[in-house]
Amino acid sequence: MSETPPNTLQYRFDGPEDAPVLILGASLGTTWHMWDRQVPELTRQWRVFRFDMPGHGGAPAHPCPSVGELAERLLATLDELGVRRFGYAGCAFGGAIGAELALRHPERVASLALIAASPRFGTADEFRQRGVIVRSNGLDPIARSAPERWFTPGFAAAQPAITDWAVQMVRTTDPGCYIAACEALAAFDVRAELGRIGVPTLVLVGSEDQVTGQGEARTLVAGIPDARLAVVPGASHLAPVEQPAAVTDLLVRHFSSAWQDTQTAIITPPVKPVIAPPAAAPMAAIAPAEQPEAVPGAVRPDPYDAGIKVRREVLGDAHVDGVLAAADDFSADFQELITRYAWGEVWNRPGLDRRSRSCVTLTALVAGGHLEELAFHTRAALRNGLTPAEIKEVLLQAAVYCGVAAANSAFKVAQAVIREETTPQE
Repeated sequence: MSETPPNTLQYRFDGPEDAPVLILGASLGTTWHMWDRQVPELTRQWRVFRFDMPGHGGAPAHPCPSVGELAERLLATLDELGVRRFGYAGCAFGGAIGAELALRHPERVASLALIAASPRFGTADEFRQRGVIVRSNGLDPIARSAPERWFTPGFAAAQPAITDWAVQMVRTTDPGCYIAACEALAAFDVRAELGRIGVPTLVLVGSEDQVTGQGEARTLVAGIPDARLAVVPGASHLAPVEQPAAVTDLLVRHFSSAWQDTQTAIITPPVKPVIAPPAAAPMAAIAPAEQPEAVPGAVRPDPYDAGIKVRREVLGDAHVDGVLAAADDFSADFQELITRYAWGEVWNRPGLDRRSRSCVTLTALVAGGHLEELAFHTRAALRNGLTPAEIKEVLLQAAVYCGVAAANSAFKVAQAVIREETTPQE
């Protein structure tokens, strides 16, 4: 047992020490055990390296705010072990890490397999909404719905032990790290960069996958030069679990035929696996996004682009798209004004984090009686990390300083929004 530093990952090796390294990356909410049934066959040719994401499988709860940073933590772990070049297979979130590695560090990746993956997973709104659900209700609603997202109905019914394993695996994930991973996927989008992936790539998808299905797989194949597509019959999102033999066979064939430059895959002997103890804290804190420092005398860029980015992150793509679509010659200049100055200037300043700005905004809207804006800024406050209990405290504080009547109306609006946003979808 050993402590895993914040900049590295919990991992394990299986297979011969002198074999080339093949990395297996897991899906969000799962652990390295999702690959258990691939390991016996893969270790005939490769030294298999598996890792857990922060807060998963008892790994220390050091949340990772982006796919890029998680890829860097993986590389830092490999650097400590002397692993320079490797093959990589990743499922869903693990596939995003693989794409990131192939784009930013192509010299490290010998061959790539993307399973149940996508260049952009759903929409940013969907993942930030999932974060709101977890922050308000914990992981139990996500855990209970995991089997229907991950497996075909027939498999889930016929394999109750595996179904229960899936539910418990999600329940034991650190909520703060899960929310941070949702934020990372919300920001992940490599659609415009697929043409720069230059390593041999297999894109594998379950025929019944309703999460990242054949449409997403074909987008990857169309964008990545010379990528090949494999569809696994009778499999849903976690194809390596549901159809282990078929997935293993495809991986063996791909990495056996498409491995590039396997020499010196390990430049120093690997150390023994490091298994970190469970994190002591029940939920990891999510650090606010870093803000760029101003450079004295520098020409300031137009804040519009930064403003539209922040506006979408706080209010959601659906809301912003609706407002901009409704703008006409009369209102378009106003929309540009608030995007540039309210969102690009004030909301983008480093002096307050977004949670604090949401508290100030809610109070101001209560004071002004702006109930329509209070509704979508209550949604924004949930997305920015405020819990329903914290929003209640803001409104109670506002009742003292803005008036009971104003707060009474505000409570009705906020209550309806919170109920809608935090009730898990059946």
